Amino acid sequence: MTPTDADHALRALDEALALVSRDPRPGAAGAHRAASWPDARETAARAGSAGLPRTHRVPLADALGEVLAQPLEALTDLPSFDTSAMDGWAVAGPGPWTVRPGGGVLAGSDRPEPLADGEAVRIATGARIPADTTAVIRSEHSHESGTQLHADRAVLTGQDIRARGQECRSGDLLLPAGSLVTPAVLGLAAAAGYDELTTRPRPRVEILVLGDELLTEGRPHEGLIRDALSPMLGPWLTRLGAEVTATRRLGDDPAGAKALLDAVTGSDADLVVTTGGTASGPVDHVHPVLHEAGAELLVDGVAVRPGHPMLLARLGGGTPGRDAVRHLVGLPGNPLAAVSGLLTLTEPLLRALAGRRQRPRYTVPVQGDVPGHPYDTRLVPVLLTDEHAVPLRYNGPAMLRGVAAADGLAVVPPHGARNGQDLEILDLPWVSGGCFT
Repeated sequence: MTPTDADHALRALDEALALVSRDPRPGAAGAHRAASWPDARETAARAGSAGLPRTHRVPLADALGEVLAQPLEALTDLPSFDTSAMDGWAVAGPGPWTVRPGGGVLAGSDRPEPLADGEAVRIATGARIPADTTAVIRSEHSHESGTQLHADRAVLTGQDIRARGQECRSGDLLLPAGSLVTPAVLGLAAAAGYDELTTRPRPRVEILVLGDELLTEGRPHEGLIRDALSPMLGPWLTRLGAEVTATRRLGDDPAGAKALLDAVTGSDADLVVTTGGTASGPVDHVHPVLHEAGAELLVDGVAVRPGHPMLLARLGGGTPGRDAVRHLVGLPGNPLAAVSGLLTLTEPLLRALAGRRQRPRYTVPVQGDVPGHPYDTRLVPVLLTDEHAVPLRYNGPAMLRGVAAADGLAVVPPHGARNGQDLEILDLPWVSGGCFT
Protein backbone atom coordinates (compact mmCIF):
# COMPACT_ATOMS: atom_id res chain seq x y z
CA MET A 1 0.00 0.00 0.00
CA THR A 2 1.44 3.41 -0.94
CA PRO A 3 1.53 6.28 1.59
CA THR A 4 -1.29 7.96 -0.32
CA ASP A 5 -3.39 4.80 -0.18
CA ALA A 6 -2.70 4.52 3.53
CA ASP A 7 -3.78 8.12 4.09
CA HIS A 8 -7.04 7.50 2.23
CA ALA A 9 -7.69 4.32 4.20
CA LEU A 10 -7.07 6.05 7.54
CA ARG A 11 -9.29 8.95 6.54
CA ALA A 12 -12.10 6.55 5.53
CA LEU A 13 -11.72 4.69 8.81
CA ASP A 14 -11.92 7.94 10.79
CA GLU A 15 -15.12 8.90 8.92
CA ALA A 16 -16.67 5.50 9.56
CA LEU A 17 -15.82 5.62 13.26
CA ALA A 18 -17.31 9.09 13.52
CA LEU A 19 -20.50 7.81 11.92
CA VAL A 20 -20.88 4.91 14.33
CA SER A 21 -20.16 6.67 17.63
CA ARG A 22 -23.16 5.43 19.55
CA ASP A 23 -22.75 6.10 23.29
CA PRO A 24 -26.33 7.07 24.25
CA ARG A 25 -25.66 8.25 27.78
CA PRO A 26 -26.65 11.87 28.44
CA GLY A 27 -23.57 14.02 28.37
CA ALA A 28 -21.25 11.33 27.02
CA ALA A 29 -18.33 12.84 25.15
CA GLY A 30 -18.81 12.76 21.37
CA ALA A 31 -22.24 11.17 21.69
CA HIS A 32 -25.20 11.89 19.48
CA ARG A 33 -28.62 11.62 20.98
CA ALA A 34 -30.54 8.48 20.06
CA ALA A 35 -34.17 8.98 19.11
CA SER A 36 -36.75 8.31 21.78
CA TRP A 37 -38.80 5.20 21.15
CA PRO A 38 -42.07 7.08 20.37
CA ASP A 39 -40.24 9.54 18.11
CA ALA A 40 -38.55 6.71 16.21
CA ARG A 41 -41.88 5.03 15.48
CA GLU A 42 -43.41 8.32 14.37
CA THR A 43 -40.45 9.01 12.09
CA ALA A 44 -40.81 5.56 10.51
CA ALA A 45 -44.53 6.12 9.87
CA ARG A 46 -43.87 9.53 8.30
CA ALA A 47 -41.10 8.12 6.13
CA GLY A 48 -43.40 5.45 4.75
CA SER A 49 -45.95 8.08 3.76
CA ALA A 50 -43.45 10.04 1.65
CA GLY A 51 -43.34 9.82 -2.13
CA LEU A 52 -45.91 8.78 -4.68
CA PRO A 53 -47.47 5.39 -3.90
CA ARG A 54 -47.48 2.61 -6.46
CA THR A 55 -50.84 1.22 -7.56
CA HIS A 56 -51.91 -1.66 -9.74
CA ARG A 57 -55.10 -3.30 -10.94
CA VAL A 58 -55.42 -6.95 -9.98
CA PRO A 59 -58.05 -9.73 -10.03
CA LEU A 60 -60.01 -10.07 -6.82
CA ALA A 61 -58.11 -13.21 -5.84
CA ASP A 62 -54.80 -11.29 -5.90
CA ALA A 63 -55.98 -8.27 -3.89
CA LEU A 64 -56.22 -9.94 -0.48
CA GLY A 65 -54.19 -8.08 2.16
CA GLU A 66 -53.61 -5.03 -0.03
CA VAL A 67 -55.16 -1.58 0.34
CA LEU A 68 -57.76 0.04 -1.89
CA ALA A 69 -56.19 2.81 -3.97
CA GLN A 70 -59.62 4.00 -5.15
CA PRO A 71 -62.99 4.17 -3.40
CA LEU A 72 -65.14 1.06 -3.79
CA GLU A 73 -68.44 2.21 -5.32
CA ALA A 74 -71.40 -0.03 -6.07
CA LEU A 75 -71.68 -0.92 -9.73
CA THR A 76 -75.28 -2.09 -9.25
CA ASP A 77 -78.12 -2.04 -6.76
CA LEU A 78 -77.75 -4.66 -4.02
CA PRO A 79 -79.77 -6.72 -4.28
CA SER A 80 -80.27 -5.97 -7.95
CA PHE A 81 -83.89 -7.25 -7.82
CA ASP A 82 -86.41 -8.12 -5.12
CA THR A 83 -85.47 -11.50 -3.66
CA SER A 84 -86.84 -13.93 -1.12
CA ALA A 85 -85.06 -13.95 2.22
CA MET A 86 -86.42 -17.40 3.12
CA ASP A 87 -87.58 -20.71 1.73
CA GLY A 88 -91.38 -20.66 1.74
CA TRP A 89 -94.26 -19.16 -0.21
CA ALA A 90 -94.71 -15.95 -2.16
CA VAL A 91 -98.30 -14.79 -1.68
CA ALA A 92 -100.51 -12.01 -3.09
CA GLY A 93 -103.31 -10.41 -1.10
CA PRO A 94 -105.00 -11.81 2.01
CA GLY A 95 -105.20 -15.58 2.64
CA PRO A 96 -106.00 -18.30 2.42
CA TRP A 97 -104.28 -18.59 -0.95
CA THR A 98 -104.69 -20.92 -3.87
CA VAL A 99 -101.44 -22.79 -4.59
CA ARG A 100 -100.23 -22.29 -8.15
CA PRO A 101 -99.79 -25.66 -9.83
CA GLY A 102 -96.39 -26.71 -11.20
CA GLY A 103 -92.89 -26.00 -9.87
CA GLY A 104 -91.88 -23.16 -7.63
CA VAL A 105 -89.54 -20.23 -8.16
CA LEU A 106 -85.86 -21.10 -7.75
CA ALA A 107 -82.79 -18.90 -7.34
CA GLY A 108 -81.27 -18.11 -10.72
CA SER A 109 -84.42 -18.92 -12.70
CA ASP A 110 -85.98 -16.63 -15.27
CA ARG A 111 -88.36 -13.85 -14.27
CA PRO A 112 -91.44 -15.59 -12.75
CA GLU A 113 -94.99 -14.94 -13.80
CA PRO A 114 -96.81 -12.29 -11.70
CA LEU A 115 -99.05 -13.51 -8.90
CA ALA A 116 -102.80 -13.06 -9.10
CA ASP A 117 -104.64 -11.81 -6.03
CA GLY A 118 -105.16 -14.73 -3.62
CA GLU A 119 -102.45 -16.87 -5.26
CA ALA A 120 -99.35 -18.50 -3.70
CA VAL A 121 -96.26 -20.09 -5.23
CA ARG A 122 -93.36 -21.93 -3.63
CA ILE A 123 -90.13 -19.88 -3.56
CA ALA A 124 -86.51 -20.55 -2.60
CA THR A 125 -84.12 -18.29 -0.70
CA GLY A 126 -82.50 -15.85 -3.13
CA ALA A 127 -85.11 -16.36 -5.86
CA ARG A 128 -86.63 -13.42 -7.71
CA ILE A 129 -89.92 -12.25 -6.22
CA PRO A 130 -92.88 -12.48 -8.65
CA ALA A 131 -94.55 -9.18 -9.47
CA ASP A 132 -97.49 -8.22 -7.22
CA THR A 133 -96.21 -10.34 -4.30
CA THR A 134 -97.46 -9.09 -0.92
CA ALA A 135 -95.14 -11.09 1.35
CA VAL A 136 -93.12 -14.28 1.75
CA ILE A 137 -94.34 -16.79 4.31
CA ARG A 138 -91.75 -19.15 5.74
CA SER A 139 -92.45 -22.84 5.19
CA GLU A 140 -92.52 -23.49 8.93
CA HIS A 141 -95.13 -20.74 9.44
CA SER A 142 -97.75 -22.22 7.08
CA HIS A 143 -99.63 -25.41 6.17
CA GLU A 144 -101.43 -26.72 3.11
CA SER A 145 -104.97 -28.02 3.00
CA GLY A 146 -105.69 -29.47 -0.43
CA THR A 147 -104.97 -26.69 -2.90
CA GLN A 148 -105.15 -24.01 -0.24
CA LEU A 149 -102.27 -22.45 1.73
CA HIS A 150 -102.98 -21.21 5.26
CA ALA A 151 -100.75 -18.99 7.39
CA ASP A 152 -100.12 -20.05 11.00
CA ARG A 153 -99.44 -16.50 12.15
CA ALA A 154 -100.12 -12.95 11.05
CA VAL A 155 -98.66 -11.95 7.68
CA LEU A 156 -97.12 -8.49 7.33
CA THR A 157 -96.80 -6.76 3.98
CA GLY A 158 -93.21 -7.05 2.70
CA GLN A 159 -92.09 -9.60 5.27
CA ASP A 160 -89.04 -11.74 4.35
CA ILE A 161 -88.54 -9.86 1.08
CA ARG A 162 -85.15 -8.32 0.40
CA ALA A 163 -86.10 -5.27 -1.60
CA ARG A 164 -84.01 -4.11 -4.53
CA GLY A 165 -81.33 -1.65 -3.35
CA GLN A 166 -81.84 -2.57 0.31
CA GLU A 167 -78.07 -2.74 0.92
CA CYS A 168 -76.97 -0.08 -1.56
CA ARG A 169 -77.86 1.73 -4.75
CA SER A 170 -75.67 1.86 -7.82
CA GLY A 171 -72.97 4.51 -7.29
CA ASP A 172 -73.10 4.39 -3.48
CA LEU A 173 -69.76 4.56 -1.67
CA LEU A 174 -69.16 1.15 -0.11
CA LEU A 175 -65.62 1.66 1.22
CA PRO A 176 -63.20 4.59 1.03
CA ALA A 177 -59.73 4.44 -0.50
CA GLY A 178 -57.26 3.20 2.10
CA SER A 179 -59.44 0.31 3.26
CA LEU A 180 -57.68 -3.00 3.79
CA VAL A 181 -58.86 -5.75 1.44
CA THR A 182 -60.04 -8.51 3.77
CA PRO A 183 -61.98 -11.65 2.79
CA ALA A 184 -65.20 -9.78 3.58
CA VAL A 185 -64.16 -6.92 1.27
CA LEU A 186 -63.54 -9.43 -1.53
CA GLY A 187 -67.05 -10.77 -1.04
CA LEU A 188 -68.56 -7.28 -1.04
CA ALA A 189 -66.63 -6.29 -4.15
CA ALA A 190 -67.78 -9.41 -5.97
CA ALA A 191 -71.39 -8.83 -4.93
CA ALA A 192 -71.14 -5.24 -6.16
CA GLY A 193 -70.01 -6.37 -9.61
CA TYR A 194 -66.21 -6.13 -9.49
CA ASP A 195 -63.80 -8.53 -11.20
CA GLU A 196 -60.69 -6.46 -10.42
CA LEU A 197 -59.62 -3.88 -7.85
CA THR A 198 -57.13 -1.01 -7.96
CA THR A 199 -54.92 -1.42 -4.93
CA ARG A 200 -51.61 -0.41 -3.43
CA PRO A 201 -49.39 -3.49 -3.74
CA ARG A 202 -47.54 -5.03 -0.86
CA PRO A 203 -44.20 -3.32 -0.23
CA ARG A 204 -41.30 -5.34 -1.65
CA VAL A 205 -38.66 -6.22 0.93
CA GLU A 206 -35.18 -7.69 0.50
CA ILE A 207 -33.48 -9.18 3.58
CA LEU A 208 -29.69 -9.14 4.01
CA VAL A 209 -28.34 -11.18 6.93
CA LEU A 210 -24.80 -10.10 7.79
CA GLY A 211 -22.20 -12.13 9.64
CA ASP A 212 -19.41 -14.69 9.22
CA GLU A 213 -20.30 -16.53 12.43
CA LEU A 214 -23.65 -17.88 11.23
CA LEU A 215 -24.43 -21.52 10.44
CA THR A 216 -27.31 -22.51 8.18
CA GLU A 217 -27.68 -26.03 9.61
CA GLY A 218 -26.61 -28.23 12.47
CA ARG A 219 -25.70 -27.38 16.03
CA PRO A 220 -23.60 -24.41 17.12
CA HIS A 221 -19.93 -25.28 17.53
CA GLU A 222 -16.43 -23.77 17.69
CA GLY A 223 -17.57 -20.18 18.03
CA LEU A 224 -20.19 -20.46 15.29
CA ILE A 225 -23.91 -19.99 15.96
CA ARG A 226 -27.05 -20.88 14.06
CA ASP A 227 -28.62 -18.21 11.89
CA ALA A 228 -31.90 -17.63 13.74
CA LEU A 229 -32.82 -14.53 11.75
CA SER A 230 -33.14 -15.90 8.20
CA PRO A 231 -35.87 -18.41 9.16
CA MET A 232 -37.69 -15.78 11.24
CA LEU A 233 -37.59 -12.51 9.33
CA GLY A 234 -39.16 -13.57 6.03
CA PRO A 235 -42.33 -15.04 7.57
CA TRP A 236 -42.52 -12.17 10.08
CA LEU A 237 -42.34 -9.54 7.34
CA THR A 238 -44.87 -11.46 5.26
CA ARG A 239 -47.24 -11.36 8.24
CA LEU A 240 -46.72 -7.60 8.34
CA GLY A 241 -48.02 -7.39 4.78
CA ALA A 242 -44.75 -7.32 2.83
CA GLU A 243 -43.73 -9.24 -0.27
CA VAL A 244 -40.31 -10.69 0.58
CA THR A 245 -38.36 -10.84 -2.68
CA ALA A 246 -35.14 -12.42 -1.36
CA THR A 247 -33.21 -13.38 1.78
CA ARG A 248 -29.44 -13.35 1.32
CA ARG A 249 -26.47 -13.88 3.63
CA LEU A 250 -23.41 -11.64 3.34
CA GLY A 251 -20.06 -11.95 5.04
CA ASP A 252 -18.23 -9.46 7.22
CA ASP A 253 -15.14 -9.32 4.99
CA PRO A 254 -14.44 -6.60 2.40
CA ALA A 255 -16.24 -8.68 -0.24
CA GLY A 256 -19.31 -8.71 2.01
CA ALA A 257 -19.09 -4.94 2.45
CA LYS A 258 -18.92 -4.53 -1.33
CA ALA A 259 -21.88 -6.86 -1.78
CA LEU A 260 -23.79 -4.85 0.83
CA LEU A 261 -23.07 -1.61 -1.04
CA ASP A 262 -24.20 -3.18 -4.32
CA ALA A 263 -27.41 -4.41 -2.68
CA VAL A 264 -28.16 -1.07 -1.04
CA THR A 265 -27.63 0.89 -4.25
CA GLY A 266 -29.05 -1.63 -6.72
CA SER A 267 -31.97 -3.34 -5.02
CA ASP A 268 -35.40 -2.78 -6.59
CA ALA A 269 -37.10 -3.45 -3.26
CA ASP A 270 -39.07 -0.71 -1.50
CA LEU A 271 -37.32 -1.66 1.73
CA VAL A 272 -33.98 -3.33 2.41
CA VAL A 273 -33.74 -4.93 5.85
CA THR A 274 -30.28 -5.74 7.19
CA THR A 275 -29.35 -7.61 10.35
CA GLY A 276 -26.17 -6.94 12.29
CA GLY A 277 -23.42 -4.52 11.46
CA THR A 278 -25.19 -1.43 12.84
CA ALA A 279 -22.92 -0.83 15.86
CA SER A 280 -19.31 0.40 15.92
CA GLY A 281 -17.35 -2.84 15.78
CA PRO A 282 -14.41 -3.43 13.43
CA VAL A 283 -16.54 -5.34 10.89
CA ASP A 284 -19.78 -3.34 11.24
CA HIS A 285 -20.18 -2.06 7.67
CA VAL A 286 -23.73 -0.67 7.59
CA HIS A 287 -22.93 2.94 8.54
CA PRO A 288 -19.92 3.30 6.19
CA VAL A 289 -21.88 1.71 3.34
CA LEU A 290 -24.84 4.05 3.86
CA HIS A 291 -22.43 6.98 3.95
CA GLU A 292 -20.83 5.88 0.67
CA ALA A 293 -24.27 5.32 -0.89
CA GLY A 294 -25.33 8.86 -0.03
CA ALA A 295 -28.22 7.67 2.15
CA GLU A 296 -29.99 9.99 4.57
CA LEU A 297 -30.13 8.68 8.14
CA LEU A 298 -33.60 9.35 9.53
CA VAL A 299 -33.13 7.39 12.74
CA ASP A 300 -29.64 6.55 13.99
CA GLY A 301 -30.07 4.67 17.24
CA VAL A 302 -33.16 4.42 19.42
CA ALA A 303 -33.35 4.75 23.19
CA VAL A 304 -34.83 1.27 23.59
CA ARG A 305 -33.60 -2.00 25.08
CA PRO A 306 -33.00 -4.40 23.50
CA GLY A 307 -32.26 -3.06 20.04
CA HIS A 308 -30.56 0.27 20.70
CA PRO A 309 -28.30 0.31 17.57
CA MET A 310 -31.16 0.07 15.05
CA LEU A 311 -31.42 2.60 12.24
CA LEU A 312 -33.64 3.86 9.43
CA ALA A 313 -32.26 5.43 6.26
CA ARG A 314 -33.74 6.88 3.10
CA LEU A 315 -31.94 5.55 0.05
CA GLY A 316 -31.40 6.99 -3.41
CA GLY A 317 -33.76 6.71 -6.33
CA GLY A 318 -33.18 3.02 -7.09
CA THR A 319 -34.60 1.64 -10.32
CA PRO A 320 -35.07 4.35 -13.01
CA GLY A 321 -38.68 5.32 -13.62
CA ARG A 322 -39.89 4.45 -10.13
CA ASP A 323 -41.45 7.17 -8.03
CA ALA A 324 -41.59 5.37 -4.69
CA VAL A 325 -39.01 6.34 -2.05
CA ARG A 326 -36.72 3.48 -0.98
CA HIS A 327 -35.65 2.81 2.59
CA LEU A 328 -33.33 0.66 4.65
CA VAL A 329 -33.95 -0.57 8.17
CA GLY A 330 -30.84 -1.79 9.95
CA LEU A 331 -31.71 -4.31 12.65
CA PRO A 332 -29.29 -5.39 15.37
CA GLY A 333 -27.86 -8.87 15.04
CA ASN A 334 -29.12 -10.26 18.34
CA PRO A 335 -32.46 -12.01 17.74
CA LEU A 336 -34.68 -10.28 20.33
CA ALA A 337 -33.01 -6.96 19.54
CA ALA A 338 -33.93 -7.57 15.90
CA VAL A 339 -37.53 -8.21 16.96
CA SER A 340 -37.44 -4.90 18.80
CA GLY A 341 -36.34 -3.21 15.58
CA LEU A 342 -39.11 -4.91 13.61
CA LEU A 343 -41.76 -3.58 15.99
CA THR A 344 -40.17 -0.16 16.45
CA LEU A 345 -39.23 0.82 12.88
CA THR A 346 -40.20 -1.82 10.33
CA GLU A 347 -43.87 -2.32 11.18
CA PRO A 348 -44.91 1.38 11.15
CA LEU A 349 -42.84 1.95 8.00
CA LEU A 350 -44.42 -1.00 6.16
CA ARG A 351 -47.94 -0.05 7.19
CA ALA A 352 -47.41 3.46 5.84
CA LEU A 353 -45.79 2.19 2.62
CA ALA A 354 -48.81 -0.06 2.08
CA GLY A 355 -51.26 2.77 2.81
CA ARG A 356 -52.60 1.03 5.90
CA ARG A 357 -53.64 2.75 9.10
CA GLN A 358 -51.31 2.43 12.05
CA ARG A 359 -52.45 0.01 14.72
CA PRO A 360 -54.69 1.43 17.45
CA ARG A 361 -52.77 1.80 20.70
CA TYR A 362 -54.01 0.06 23.81
CA THR A 363 -52.77 -0.65 27.32
CA VAL A 364 -53.03 -3.55 29.76
CA PRO A 365 -52.17 -3.54 33.50
CA VAL A 366 -48.96 -5.45 34.16
CA GLN A 367 -48.76 -8.26 36.69
CA GLY A 368 -45.86 -7.62 39.07
CA ASP A 369 -43.13 -5.01 39.07
CA VAL A 370 -41.01 -4.72 35.91
CA PRO A 371 -37.44 -3.40 36.17
CA GLY A 372 -36.61 -0.52 33.86
CA HIS A 373 -33.59 1.00 32.18
CA PRO A 374 -32.35 4.30 33.68
CA TYR A 375 -33.19 6.33 30.57
CA ASP A 376 -34.33 3.97 27.78
CA THR A 377 -37.64 2.31 27.01
CA ARG A 378 -37.69 -1.48 27.43
CA LEU A 379 -39.67 -3.94 25.29
CA VAL A 380 -40.52 -7.04 27.33
CA PRO A 381 -42.28 -10.18 26.01
CA VAL A 382 -45.59 -10.79 27.81
CA LEU A 383 -48.45 -13.23 27.92
CA LEU A 384 -51.90 -11.62 27.89
CA THR A 385 -54.58 -12.94 30.24
CA ASP A 386 -58.12 -11.65 30.63
CA GLU A 387 -56.84 -9.12 33.15
CA HIS A 388 -53.08 -8.68 32.96
CA ALA A 389 -49.91 -8.66 30.91
CA VAL A 390 -47.59 -11.24 32.46
CA PRO A 391 -43.87 -10.60 31.78
CA LEU A 392 -41.83 -13.57 30.59
CA ARG A 393 -38.41 -14.38 32.00
CA TYR A 394 -36.29 -14.85 28.90
CA ASN A 395 -35.98 -11.30 27.60
CA GLY A 396 -32.26 -10.80 26.95
CA PRO A 397 -31.17 -9.32 23.58
CA ALA A 398 -30.01 -12.69 22.22
CA MET A 399 -32.97 -14.71 23.53
CA LEU A 400 -35.99 -15.86 21.52
CA ARG A 401 -37.44 -18.19 24.16
CA GLY A 402 -39.57 -15.45 25.70
CA VAL A 403 -40.97 -13.93 22.51
CA ALA A 404 -41.67 -17.39 21.07
CA ALA A 405 -44.14 -17.96 23.91
CA ALA A 406 -45.46 -14.38 24.00
CA ASP A 407 -48.63 -12.69 22.80
CA GLY A 408 -46.93 -9.31 22.54
CA LEU A 409 -44.28 -6.99 23.90
CA ALA A 410 -44.98 -4.56 26.72
CA VAL A 411 -43.56 -1.04 26.42
CA VAL A 412 -41.86 -0.37 29.76
CA PRO A 413 -40.94 3.28 30.38
CA PRO A 414 -37.57 4.37 31.81
CA HIS A 415 -37.15 3.40 35.48
CA GLY A 416 -39.64 0.53 35.14
CA ALA A 417 -43.28 -0.13 35.98
CA ARG A 418 -45.13 -1.03 39.16
CA ASN A 419 -47.59 -3.85 39.65
CA GLY A 420 -50.93 -2.92 38.07
CA GLN A 421 -49.52 -0.07 35.98
CA ASP A 422 -51.03 0.22 32.49
CA LEU A 423 -48.47 -0.53 29.78
CA GLU A 424 -48.83 -0.20 26.01
CA ILE A 425 -48.83 -3.57 24.25
CA LEU A 426 -47.33 -4.27 20.82
CA ASP A 427 -49.20 -7.20 19.30
CA LEU A 428 -47.30 -9.93 17.52
CA PRO A 429 -48.66 -10.32 13.96
CA TRP A 430 -49.64 -13.98 14.23
CA VAL A 431 -51.52 -13.35 17.48
CA SER A 432 -53.54 -10.36 16.24
CA GLY A 433 -54.59 -11.68 12.84
CA GLY A 434 -51.53 -10.99 10.69
CA CYS A 435 -52.04 -8.90 7.57
CA PHE A 436 -55.79 -8.56 8.22
CA THR A 437 -55.31 -5.98 11.00
